[in-house]
Amino acid sequence: MISTTRPRWLTITGLRHFLEHQFIRYRATWRSTVISSLLFPIFFLVTIGFGLGSQIDDTSSLGTTDYASFVGPGVLATVAMLQAGGLSLWPTLGAIKWEGTYQAALATPLTAAELATGHILWIGIRVLVGASLYLSVLVMFGIATSPLAALAPLAAALTGLAFAAPLSAFTATREKDSSFGPINRVGLTPMFLFSGAFFPVSQLPDTVEWFSRAMPVWHGVALSRGLITGTIGWFGAVGHTAYLLLWILVGWLFAVRTFTARLSS
Repeated sequence: MISTTRPRWLTITGLRHFLEHQFIRYRATWRSTVISSLLFPIFFLVTIGFGLGSQIDDTSSLGTTDYASFVGPGVLATVAMLQAGGLSLWPTLGAIKWEGTYQAALATPLTAAELATGHILWIGIRVLVGASLYLSVLVMFGIATSPLAALAPLAAALTGLAFAAPLSAFTATREKDSSFGPINRVGLTPMFLFSGAFFPVSQLPDTVEWFSRAMPVWHGVALSRGLITGTIGWFGAVGHTAYLLLWILVGWLFAVRTFTARLSS
């Protein structure tokens, strides 16, 4: 049994060492992962935003001049959710159980709290990189014109973290990956479709609209779209950000608890 009892709980030094290790490992695969994470949102922007959007004449209900300007920012946040969700499931269980990477990490002075925190932060960094590259595509297409758009990748990273933290906490309690498929099919995919990225959630039935607004991805979409189009106010920006931070905080606390329990057994 590996003991996770340490005289310290969480330090910047421990997080730095963990993230340095992740960066070193990532150098071998960053090209393929960055390209794949960039192609997916571009595909939706071109096919849905410009392709389907060319058939939409009236965009007055969307609050944008064209459909692509509505979809583009929404895809930024929803893809961040999907990317973070994917990294929080199979790769996380792999590091905990199949590969034994995190068991080995705790043989060093690294604490379970530092490992869980670093794990979640690393997913946020991965999402931030992909979102920044996608934002450059929105700039090239003339969709991101507001100076506030520079903050949109941070909004996408917060959206990703709002899912990475609780999902990583859940994954640390699993012995098998049998529940991961249903999470994608019944959880992440419906949230992707009903997030407000492709149409206003106000057009949904009241119950579904309430559910959509309660999910962090809707707040991520609203925050990203408001920043990219320059239409968000201070009250809305603070409200959406606070809601995402709440999900991150609660998920992180559970992740520290479940990672500690799992890796100390």
